[in-house]
Amino acid sequence: MHSLTEFLLKPIFLLTLSAFFHLLLLVIVLVSWVWNNFTVEAKHDSKEKSNATLLKKSFFCSLGASVFNLILFLFNCFYWYTSGWSEEKVVTLLDLALKTVAWGVVCICLHKQFFLLCSVDVVHLYEKHVLLPAQYLVSDVVSTFVGLLFCYLSYFVKNEGGDSSTLQEPLLNVHSDNNVGNGLGSKETKGDATVTPFSNAGIFSILTFSWAGPLVAVGNKKTLDLEDIPQLDSRDSVVGPFPKFRDKLEEDCGAINSVTTLKLVKSLVFSAWKDILFTAFLALLNTLASYVGPYLIDSFVQYLDGQRLYENQGYVLVSAFFFAKIIECLSQRQWLFRLQQVGIRIRALLVTMIYNKALKLSGQSRQGHTSGEIINFMSVDAERIGDFSWYMHDLWLVVLQVTLALLILYKNLGLASIAAFVATILVMLANAPLGLLQEKFQRKLMESKDTRMKATSEILRNMKILKLQGWEMKFLSKINVLRNTEQGWLQKYLYTSAMTTFLFWGAPTLVSVVTFGTCMLIGIPLESGKILSALATFRILQEPIYSLPDTISMVAQTKVSLDRISSFLCLQDLQSDAVERLRPGSSDTAIEIVGGNFSWDITSSSTTLKNINLAVSHGMRVAVCGTVGSGKSTLLSCMLGEVPKISGILKVCGSKAYVAQSPWVQSGKIEDNILFGKEMDREWYEKVLEACSLKKDLDILPFGDQTIIGERGINLSGGQKQRIQIARALYRDADIYLFDDPFSAVDAHTGSHLFKECLLGLLSSKTVVYVTHQVEFLPAADLILVMKDGKITQCGKYADLLNSGTDFMELVGAHQQAMSALNSLDGRTESIITLEPDVNASGALDVKEKDANKDMQNGKTDDTSEPLGQLVQEEEREKGKVGLSVYWNYITTAFGGALVPLILLSQTIFQALQIGSNYWMAWATPISSDVEPPVRGTTLIAVYVGLSIGSSFCILAREIFVVIAGYKTSTILFNKMHNSLFRAAMSFFDSTPSGRILNRASTDQSAVDTDIPIQIGSFAFSFIELLGIIAVMSQVAWQVFIVFIPVIAISIWYQQYYIPSARELSRLVGVCKAPIIQHFAETISGTSTIRSFDQQSRFQESNMKLTDRYSRPEFNIAGAMEWLCFRLDMLSSITFAFCLILLISVPQGVIDPGISGLAVTYGLNLNAIQAWMIWNLCNLENKIISVERILQYTSIPSEPSLVVEESRPDPSWPSYGEVDIHDLQVRYAPHLPLVLCGVTCTFRGGLKTGIVGRTGSGKSTLIQTLFRIVEPTAGQVMIDGINISSIGLHDLRSRLSIIPQDPTMFEGTVRNNLDPLEEYSDEQIWEALDKCQLGDEVRKKEGKLDSAVSENGENWSMGQRQLVCLGRVLLKKSKILVLDEATASVDTSTDNLIQQTLRKHFSNSTVITIAHRITSVLDGDMVLLLSQGLIEEYGSPTTLLEDKSSSFAALVGEYTMRSSSTFEKSVDH
Repeated sequence: MHSLTEFLLKPIFLLTLSAFFHLLLLVIVLVSWVWNNFTVEAKHDSKEKSNATLLKKSFFCSLGASVFNLILFLFNCFYWYTSGWSEEKVVTLLDLALKTVAWGVVCICLHKQFFLLCSVDVVHLYEKHVLLPAQYLVSDVVSTFVGLLFCYLSYFVKNEGGDSSTLQEPLLNVHSDNNVGNGLGSKETKGDATVTPFSNAGIFSILTFSWAGPLVAVGNKKTLDLEDIPQLDSRDSVVGPFPKFRDKLEEDCGAINSVTTLKLVKSLVFSAWKDILFTAFLALLNTLASYVGPYLIDSFVQYLDGQRLYENQGYVLVSAFFFAKIIECLSQRQWLFRLQQVGIRIRALLVTMIYNKALKLSGQSRQGHTSGEIINFMSVDAERIGDFSWYMHDLWLVVLQVTLALLILYKNLGLASIAAFVATILVMLANAPLGLLQEKFQRKLMESKDTRMKATSEILRNMKILKLQGWEMKFLSKINVLRNTEQGWLQKYLYTSAMTTFLFWGAPTLVSVVTFGTCMLIGIPLESGKILSALATFRILQEPIYSLPDTISMVAQTKVSLDRISSFLCLQDLQSDAVERLRPGSSDTAIEIVGGNFSWDITSSSTTLKNINLAVSHGMRVAVCGTVGSGKSTLLSCMLGEVPKISGILKVCGSKAYVAQSPWVQSGKIEDNILFGKEMDREWYEKVLEACSLKKDLDILPFGDQTIIGERGINLSGGQKQRIQIARALYRDADIYLFDDPFSAVDAHTGSHLFKECLLGLLSSKTVVYVTHQVEFLPAADLILVMKDGKITQCGKYADLLNSGTDFMELVGAHQQAMSALNSLDGRTESIITLEPDVNASGALDVKEKDANKDMQNGKTDDTSEPLGQLVQEEEREKGKVGLSVYWNYITTAFGGALVPLILLSQTIFQALQIGSNYWMAWATPISSDVEPPVRGTTLIAVYVGLSIGSSFCILAREIFVVIAGYKTSTILFNKMHNSLFRAAMSFFDSTPSGRILNRASTDQSAVDTDIPIQIGSFAFSFIELLGIIAVMSQVAWQVFIVFIPVIAISIWYQQYYIPSARELSRLVGVCKAPIIQHFAETISGTSTIRSFDQQSRFQESNMKLTDRYSRPEFNIAGAMEWLCFRLDMLSSITFAFCLILLISVPQGVIDPGISGLAVTYGLNLNAIQAWMIWNLCNLENKIISVERILQYTSIPSEPSLVVEESRPDPSWPSYGEVDIHDLQVRYAPHLPLVLCGVTCTFRGGLKTGIVGRTGSGKSTLIQTLFRIVEPTAGQVMIDGINISSIGLHDLRSRLSIIPQDPTMFEGTVRNNLDPLEEYSDEQIWEALDKCQLGDEVRKKEGKLDSAVSENGENWSMGQRQLVCLGRVLLKKSKILVLDEATASVDTSTDNLIQQTLRKHFSNSTVITIAHRITSVLDGDMVLLLSQGLIEEYGSPTTLLEDKSSSFAALVGEYTMRSSSTFEKSVDH
């Protein structure tokens, strides 16, 4: 029996058996081929497609096996030809030849796709082959690995292919039934149909990440879209876990307002404790496995030196090395993936928490934080806390790794390990001050970034005003000043990081010098095995020591972010008890206020509203009037519960709907804006559209009510936005309606229609409180409240008030004065009215017709065949490979790329010196204590120290060069992008949501500032390091190339296969982030509307959906990354095992054991370095997209020159102010119709000209052309004989003045709001303030001219803001002044005051007025009436009124009719 076993284990029998199996394989393949050829033709066609991936991979695998065996066959022939033949050698060659032929035939069959059912046989054969105890030649062991690889590819790729069919099929037909006509909102995400395969993947699929395979396969075939990405598992979605997290936090803190950082962390940990514990176990396992290699190296070197402890020790060592590597790889992949998963969950929870908090903030808390800052909590801080998950276990792992390292060192070097320990501790302590500095610089960097982003978002909101005033370059310099501060901190942060990196790359060298020096001093013999074991240990120890500064800096950054978020969560919420809400129908009074004192600022001694007493019964109409800043809007805010109550009682009975003074519309469909979360009731919806006279507008808009509104309603006129707001309130069908002067933004005609149809029609039975400046709407009220200085000074019916007090008479008197002016022009206004007895009320098209609503309709796509595209296009993203030009651009931006060779040279010298020092130690130390060392101990250490110091300085040089190049590049890119943005035409801002621009200015700029230089550096360094390892390993055993070359080829193929998916997923992350930011920004600006409609929960849900939509690509990026890394790790492990087998197969004495040990030392790191290099490359591809996105915005088409040197006008130009327009034709884009169709007229110098006409007639376009916001298509505009198109924009705009339709104020002081260019003295500013009636108001404030103005001027009333705009033009004293509906938001008396001021101070100037109030143009010299882009009438108001058939007379008639007491009568219907 024993002899039989001996025979069976003889190499000759094993080789014969192997040859027989391969012959059998050959026969089966040929039979299979014949069978397939004649019988399975039909079946094969159907399966062909699904097996394509499998066949491709298997083809490469079998080709590799065939080529590999052929090389071995030739190698052995050559080797044995010189040393003679034997029976055994002949059988070996026969076996190799059969293997070559068998695998070759399999390869051909796969290529021709004849081979179908054979893969299973191959696997079985190979499994039998693998299980045989082969102990003879390397050929068998390597074949084993190739067999295993083929087994993996044939079985599991087949599974991947099979699984993917369910995912791929619907995905590949994504666009088949997509109705493009529905616009952006219609795309139903097909990914919604499938949940990620991860949620029900088996254990094997989870270990090998095969569940991510199908998505990678789809991404390799087509450009991935969001529809292709499956939904998150319920555990990773924010919807399920958030309520538990919120409840836990509230339970710990009592209330969200008392959150501390510690309690927030506790709740976050609690939300993912299972995963955190599991990853801790995996991290422990990984650490233990990684130290097996260094522990065994000494034994391996001794084995190679001939000290064999037992039979087959070599194989046991190789198996131990290989098994440890596999465990290390599996645990590391799972550990990192699970941590990213935890990070995604935590980030989503925090984003949701911050969003929900922002919806509840009180007005006072909101004033302390601008929208930019709140968005930063979400886009930067929550993101950073999510990223911290990578570093979660690093702090305790460092302790474990250092302990294990010291134990191994103690085993090898005895007491010298204490020196190593002390050196390690010293290096770590040296990090403490650097870590603290880094934290400080990081915090300052974040604060300065916040300030810059705040200013940027404000500038983007008000870009039109800046362009009209010619201030954009001044504001750009303001951004540059803020960026310079930020760059100061950035520079300090980067140099501190460079010092940290230098310290820690030098750390292993320092520790090893100290350790080996101690060995010399205390007489511990240095043997190469022990030295190599120590070096391997130091290399592993380098990882925790090197990553420690990163970890500490990340802990610091995360703590800063957690502190910021928890302090935000502690802010004061809206007073929940300010309003006592009664059940509908439970009281006769709808609104009751008793002794109410309210103040926006609770800490202030003076209250905003004093002693308010009011009772409004159900069904009453209450009008609120008063001068600018008297507290009218604040009164409505009280009723909504927005203003903190100091004392008194406020009860509201019934549901509310609110229409704000400045219209708030969401980006999205018009229909969705009106429904605002309610179900569609078609009949009621049509009634509401009719009442708000929106029908005609919707007919004109390209997609009707499915038209997508741009950000902040950019593609609608002010009147349209206002009427959509009113429609939203009406559709709500609430009990109480609060209107904050919604009629000011529409023309006289539409205003009267709205009042009649809405307030007196649909809302006749509802309780309505409306603020108004139009006196003509007052008689219809059941109760009128007159406000002054925060008090209700009078209340009663119209008739009663007329006979009583002064305040009311002031308002009405001003109106009557205006009306009498109108009547004096024509005593018989009655006859005018009869000219148009049936004025069609809904005929007012408050549409910037083919003008602004399609400002840039589809302007981004040059598709002239589709002029009806939506204005706001989906964000463009580059597709396919990131062009090499992007990398080249980035690398050569700073100093033309001169530093790049220096960086690479420093790294190469560093690598050479590192390998040289280790080589020296391995060569110059004896194998064992009884061998004479080749050099003296002092020489050994001196050379080692010299080489080490050299390598450390190379690192320092490299780091400094990287910082200089990265810093310079980010500065240049920032300046290029911002210069391009600020010089872009207005049409760009109209069609680009600010979220996209802000995303580039914050997230992408951050990546360019800090991440990308490090990432590019890391890739280059890891590549050089990999070359170093290959050089060391191949120098010892060149045969390793036999495996190296195919493994590297497969690695590159895998990486190429993976990259398309990773790249598109990364781009999708960028594209999915902007909507969250935009939704958040919109929510913040519309909180009062959202709260008044009780829509908080719906908005919270939308935010959760958007957050999950952003997490989907993030989650799949992590899965796909680990899918690739797992495969590369496996390939590296096979290479390493092959190298070890080669070393134990070579006869003793052929290779120096010390140098062999060095190869193993380096080989241990092979998989880590290879994975690190590929990871860096993929990460770089992902990050470089930020550069690509910034570069997109460095080449935006810009406006014409600001200054044309050769044709600069005289400093006194324009001296007369005569505007001569000749055959002016204007269109907004080449494919859109003309808006002005050949206008010819002259505005004489010094005359007042009013421009009137239905909205959409081209009034605003004419003004925009005057300022060259829009360039003329044909014709010309001359001012004082100079063609405005021939001079620079700055010269033109700075000589004209405008009071725009939307009064704008910037955050800052009163002074820099009036005089941003700092051109005037304080005396001049005070003079201007007095002229515009704001002097006393400003003198009351503590800071006088330096008193603060909050974001958007929110601490000033709308009317006061309009007066500030008046102040600006009074300072500028231009010869030409344009008023664009400038008095829309002020009461009649303030309007009269503005008109008087203008008459007084601009008596010699040309004043061009676009007006809603006919009285504003009646006292002018000329009136221009536009209709559909043409001049209908032009002449003096008196002349036009005398002609009873003129259109102007008809307009005046409408106004007079409205202003008579028609509404009063209609009340009694």
